[in-house]
Amino acid sequence: MLQLIENAHRFADKPAIVDQSVSYSYMDLLDRSEEIAQYLLHDEKDLAQKRVSYMVSPGFGYMAVQWGIWRAGGIAVPLCITYPFPSLQYVVENTGSSIIICGPEYEEILSPFAENSKIRFISLLDFSKIERRELPEIDNSRGAMILFTSGTTSLPKGVLTTHANIEAQVSTLVEAWKWNSDDYTLSILPLHHVHGIINVNSCAMWSGATLQFLPNFDAKKVFEIFLEGKVNVFMAVPTIYFKLIAYYESLPESEQKEISSCLKKFRLMVSGSAALPVSVMEKWYSISGHYLLERYGMTEIGMAISNPYEGKRRAGYIGMPLKGVEVRLCDEADREVASGQPGEIQVKGQNVFKEYWEKPEATSKTFTQDGWFKTGDIAIIEEGYFKILGRDSIDIIKSGGYKISALEIEEVLRKYSGIKDCGVIGVPNEEWGELVVAALVTEKELDLDHLNSWMREQMPAYKTPRKYLIVPDLPRNAMGKVTKNELKKLF
Repeated sequence: MLQLIENAHRFADKPAIVDQSVSYSYMDLLDRSEEIAQYLLHDEKDLAQKRVSYMVSPGFGYMAVQWGIWRAGGIAVPLCITYPFPSLQYVVENTGSSIIICGPEYEEILSPFAENSKIRFISLLDFSKIERRELPEIDNSRGAMILFTSGTTSLPKGVLTTHANIEAQVSTLVEAWKWNSDDYTLSILPLHHVHGIINVNSCAMWSGATLQFLPNFDAKKVFEIFLEGKVNVFMAVPTIYFKLIAYYESLPESEQKEISSCLKKFRLMVSGSAALPVSVMEKWYSISGHYLLERYGMTEIGMAISNPYEGKRRAGYIGMPLKGVEVRLCDEADREVASGQPGEIQVKGQNVFKEYWEKPEATSKTFTQDGWFKTGDIAIIEEGYFKILGRDSIDIIKSGGYKISALEIEEVLRKYSGIKDCGVIGVPNEEWGELVVAALVTEKELDLDHLNSWMREQMPAYKTPRKYLIVPDLPRNAMGKVTKNELKKLF
C-alpha cells in the first residue's frame, strides 16, 4: 500500500479536509477515493500506469480523484483550471491520456474530448459505487504523476515522478518543517504545480493535519480565515504576500493589530516558487513577527534547499540542502566550482524525477554523465547559505563580458520610492551582446533621469539598466512568476 494512504488509516476519524465549510474525515477521503478507484478500474484489475487527466476544482473532490487514480494504478495528470483549451489539449495529447475526469463546471471547455472515441470521459458526478473488489498492489517504483514545467524557456515538458520520488519529497519536508497532526493549513495555490500538490496538500495529508481549501485567492477572505484561529501553517508565493500586505495596509489600525496578534501565533510561514524580494520579507516580518522561510525547488526535484525551521533565516538566501539531497555548484563543463564562485545548481537524490515524458533526448541532456540533475539555476554559497543569482539564459544577462544577475538589480530597484514591482532582462545588442533593461510597475510618475543617477550610486554602472519601460503590470504565469520571455516582447 502507498505510504500516503497507509498513513491516512492511522488518522481515520480526524478532520482531513474542510471544503466550502464542510468537514471531511480521513476515512471519508479513503472511502471516496476507493469508490473512484473501483469505478476507474471498470473491468480491469490494474490501470497499469494509464495516464488519467483530471480537471477538478480544488477541494475534497480534487483530493479524492488524485488518490483514486493512484489507488487504481494510474498516473495522475492534473489540468490547470484556468488554461484555455489549446493548453489543455497539449497536456492531454502529450501524455496520451486515455481517461479524463471532469468537474461539472469544466464540461463545456473539455467537451471536444467527450466526442473522442479513444478517450473515456468521466464527469465527477458519474462516480458511483460498483461491486467492490481488491485494489491493485502499487509498487512505489511506478509512475505516479506528470506535471508540466512552466515553459519559460521552451515548450512545457511533462515531468514524470514515481511514488518513490513523491514519498521522498514529502517525507523530507515533513521532517525538515516539523509537520504534525495538530497542524492546520490553508490550500490556496494552483493544483497543477508541485508547490500546492506536494508542499501543502501532500505534506498535510501525510502528517494527519487538516487542510482547508480556498478555491480563489481573496486577501479579505484569507485574513478572515486566519482570524478564526485554526490555521497555524501557511505557504504562498511572493505575489500573494505582496497582495496580503497591500490589503493589510488599507485596514484601520484596530483591525491591523488584531491580524498581527493572530499571525504571531502561527507555527510556520513559507514562501516559494519565485524569488522573494527582501523588501516583502521585511514588511511581512513587521506585520506578522515571522521571517518567511524561503526554500528552493522545481517541478523536477520537489524541494532541494531550504532555510532552517530552527535557526537563522537569511533574507535573499534559499538556505542549505535538505536532508537526503545532494547539491553542488558546477561550471559549464559540469566541474565543481571553487568555494565562493557562482555555478549551476546540480542535484542528486531520491527526490529527483524519473524522466521527461517520452523525451529521452531532453532527459539525457538535463543529467550529467554521473547522474546529477542540471537545474539551470545559477547560485553562489555565502557563509553556508545558497543565494540564487538567476536562471541561466533568463536571469543571467551577459553584457560587455560580464555575467550580471537580473535578480540583484530587481532587488535594488524595488527600494526606489514609487516602484511597486519590476522585471529586469537582457535584450540583444550588437555592441554589448545583451543590454540591461527594466520594466517598471509604478505608484506615481517617476523622474527616470533621477532613477538612473540613483541606481549608479547603488551599484556599478555596467549593472544599471540602459532603458526603462513603464508598464501597468508584469506578465506572470499561474504561480505568480514573471514570464521573462513575454517581458522581452515588450521591448
